[in-house]
Amino acid sequence: MEEKKVSMDKIVNLCKSRGFVFPGSEIYDGFANTWDFGPIGVELKNNIKRAWWKEFVQKDKDTFGVDAAILMNPKVWEASGHVASFGDPKMDCKICKQRFRADTLVEAHSKGSVSAEAMTNEELEAYISEHNIKCPHCGGFSWTPIRKFNPMFITSRGTLEEGADKVYLRPETCQGEYVNFLNVQRTTRAKVPFAIAQIGKSFRNEITPGNFLFRTIEFEQMELQKFCADKDSMAFYEDYKKRAMAFVEGLGLKPEHLRFHDHDKLAHYAKAACDIQYLFPIGWQELNGIHHRGTWDLSRHQEFSGKSMQYTDPFTNEKFIPTVIEYSIGADRLTLALLCEAYDEEKLDNGETRVVMHFKPEIAPYKVAVLPLQKNLNEKALEVLDKLSDYFPCTYDEAGSIGKRYRRQDEIGTPFCVTIDFDTLEKNTVTIRDRDTMQQITIDVKDVAKYVLERI
Repeated sequence: MEEKKVSMDKIVNLCKSRGFVFPGSEIYDGFANTWDFGPIGVELKNNIKRAWWKEFVQKDKDTFGVDAAILMNPKVWEASGHVASFGDPKMDCKICKQRFRADTLVEAHSKGSVSAEAMTNEELEAYISEHNIKCPHCGGFSWTPIRKFNPMFITSRGTLEEGADKVYLRPETCQGEYVNFLNVQRTTRAKVPFAIAQIGKSFRNEITPGNFLFRTIEFEQMELQKFCADKDSMAFYEDYKKRAMAFVEGLGLKPEHLRFHDHDKLAHYAKAACDIQYLFPIGWQELNGIHHRGTWDLSRHQEFSGKSMQYTDPFTNEKFIPTVIEYSIGADRLTLALLCEAYDEEKLDNGETRVVMHFKPEIAPYKVAVLPLQKNLNEKALEVLDKLSDYFPCTYDEAGSIGKRYRRQDEIGTPFCVTIDFDTLEKNTVTIRDRDTMQQITIDVKDVAKYVLERI
């Protein structure tokens, strides 16, 4: 098994220095577990989301997209079980008063080799005591017993605080698909099996040590719910496992850094549940999940709303509540995995080391950087930039030596650099440099877009 050589600190430093990700509210000394995607990071993350949507929605005639509201009727969360039973095992450090998830402490200490999800509170406390797991904040070892903590954010709706309705920021996006099952089926005339997909923000009051984008209080999910007959459900479950793995491998994650992990502990309504784990610098951790949820979700919403969630088979006239297969992956967590995978430090023949992000061209933030050899060539360079920007995202840089500008583009993963020199004025040719090989070729300006498009 190939070990990850990059540290999380290196990824964080690169992200901050090159405009991938910044600490949230940084001028106010930050806000714990929040991060802002910068100019480079937002391009990368958007490319990842577009790739997911294309693969699982655009190319699938039986999958339909929605963009459900973040704020929902509070009864939604009663039906889903989040109000009564949703919670994380929390422990407080008696010395510094910081609060942590006990399962996260165990996972971090074991680097993912211990499945904390299957452990009871008593087993978690015993493991922490036996392995002398200290507080990540102050280094002390004095813990309170584990208590259940509901991580849903609560706000209110109303003009007066007294009597205002309690409202929750959604802790997951899937409920938006469930409550729109009837709407989507009716308006699209979809026949079971079909799926509803969306990409959207969720919120959890997470209290966890570091780990950058891995676990945050505000995160974006890409997910779908497949509604099917129960007899077909396990076949769809296995199919989404294969498709989910093929997707992340196709984005550039190496097979040796990925593995399936069946849940050791299933929810009472589940028939099967599986994660795809990635070998992050912090160890093996969940990247996405595929879950067989049975008829639990639609049945609960039928019970709490009083509306029938049954589907009538148009061929047999059989009425039934569809079984749900869920596939969910975090856009932020997948972005982090791809940052870790792409990072490389290469020793050059001259003894220098270059940092390069080997993103696949299709997800690289920019496809081309246009670089005038000298500033007095910038007018022609901007002309070339305008033409290329019609085809793909480009960037422009005229500050510093050409070597330093190449290095800056290597660090943000730009696959190709187009250098404008005096031959561009005389012969209408440019030099194209390949990020990975550092080899350069000369071609006509009119052929640049075709050259790049063939390679992305």
